[in-house]
Amino acid sequence: MNRTFSLVLCTALIVGLAPSPALARGSNESFRLDGQLVLNSYEAMVEQHLVGVLNGLKALAATEEAMSGNWNRLKPPLKQFSRSVTTNAAIWFARPDGSYFTVEKGLTNQNIKDRDYFSELMQGRDVNGVLVVSRSTGKRVTVIATPIVKGGKVTGVLGASISATKLAKLVDDEINPPDDVIFYALDTHGLTALHKETSLIFQFPSDIGDQSLKSAVQKMLSEPKGTVHYTFRGMDRVVVFKRSNITGWVFALGITHTL
Repeated sequence: MNRTFSLVLCTALIVGLAPSPALARGSNESFRLDGQLVLNSYEAMVEQHLVGVLNGLKALAATEEAMSGNWNRLKPPLKQFSRSVTTNAAIWFARPDGSYFTVEKGLTNQNIKDRDYFSELMQGRDVNGVLVVSRSTGKRVTVIATPIVKGGKVTGVLGASISATKLAKLVDDEINPPDDVIFYALDTHGLTALHKETSLIFQFPSDIGDQSLKSAVQKMLSEPKGTVHYTFRGMDRVVVFKRSNITGWVFALGITHTL
């Protein structure tokens, strides 16, 4: 991955990417195309991890242990599964009333029935990439979850709460991009789901930047893919973006220049 990233990035740099807004918006077709190749790899890496976790949960949801609804029976396979998740996700089981158990703490004193994603699960639908602050840990997490269905009825939920900062670090460690390269992802509401600079995770970029960034975010949320140009913290940024069909997130990758 690092080698592919470096080769494609060098190609984009060689074509002469400049901080000129006109060039960034119009004539630098090579960067747009090469950048999309790198972006596709970045997106695939994140989605491979998220989908892998979801598939593991779905397999567990079909077991007798999950169908039993008995935490003492379900905890051992969930604990074993948690060891296989490289982002050290919190693995949990929720009852239809919203009360839930975690592998680490057992039965918690919290309830997730009022979470928007919980109603989706109780209607028999998976969730993948929902951003919340965990009630049991207080951490910024991405929720992956699937319903347990028995006799055509949802009898519980299995889920994983993946640390947003650990997921971002996983990507950064794998790609290891140069300092002037940025990567991030926005959820469907424009909230930052991933960012190379982890302090920006769970912030709305449209609230902390100038009008050029607000306009860029608006375009990114309204179009399936493309290129945007904006300034942030005194830096000129050229970014390619693409919306994921799996999570609905908008993945973005770009290069910064000093104004």
